Amino acid sequence: MAVGQNQRNRKNDSILTKTGKARLGPLNTTQLSKLLESSTKPKEKDKIQRALNKLGPVVTPEAA
Repeated sequence: MAVGQNQRNRKNDSILTKTGKARLGPLNTTQLSKLLESSTKPKEKDKIQRALNKLGPVVTPEAA
């Protein structure tokens, strides 16, 4: 069996990359913050933090 054979047979999912990692763009702030808490890799945490900063400030329903 070839090394990358299962990647060709896998159904395409727009939220996941070819390797199975989640794309950060379509996620909302709650999903990103949950992903940031569960992440253990510093490089991954930096990417998630940049995506959170790009979305802007979080408006909570209590403050509004």
